[in-house]
Amino acid sequence: MTNQEIDIEALKTNKDFLANLVLLEEEMNEQNSIEKGYQLLDALLLVSEDEDKINDIFTFILKEAFDKLAEYLSQQKGFDMNIQEELFTARAIYEHAIERYSDNDMKGSKELFQVLHYMIDEKNLKHAMMVHAVSVMIGNDFDTFIGTIADIEKYEENDKLAYFLKSFRIDTDKFLNDNNDLVEQAKDELKVLEESK
Repeated sequence: MTNQEIDIEALKTNKDFLANLVLLEEEMNEQNSIEKGYQLLDALLLVSEDEDKINDIFTFILKEAFDKLAEYLSQQKGFDMNIQEELFTARAIYEHAIERYSDNDMKGSKELFQVLHYMIDEKNLKHAMMVHAVSVMIGNDFDTFIGTIADIEKYEENDKLAYFLKSFRIDTDKFLNDNNDLVEQAKDELKVLEESK
């Protein structure tokens, strides 16, 4: 075993580690922090078989993310990907959108990808969210999207945006140009958000 590897069995009984989990959960609840929720979730997925606890953290993350999304939309404020909490908020919404897509909820996933496109300030990620939305709009199921459009091999571990699929096997500019009518439709549907100022 290398120094890099974690002895998970030892962690399960490590008093300091377990005390840190309790502290992290308290901070998560006090600060309504999605970032801390993810830190706690990552730790629990390593050491806990308590599915109810893990589901509670997932539920907390999603509720907070959608509360923040609603608040930001009402203020006409986007997500700043340089602010950790906003990055984790976008990640939670994105992961939920991907889950909806994999469950064949085309309407729900398309709307979430559109909203992320609208809310995210990072140019490449914004572009990637429109590729996701148009893929749904042309009727690609999730497996087709993962198998032929997204490039899941390209993954940079140190990239803060690594949780988002933003590398593709296709020429995305051509893809969006070829489906420009759908891009325009998606943008039109987003105008509702701007009119609610």
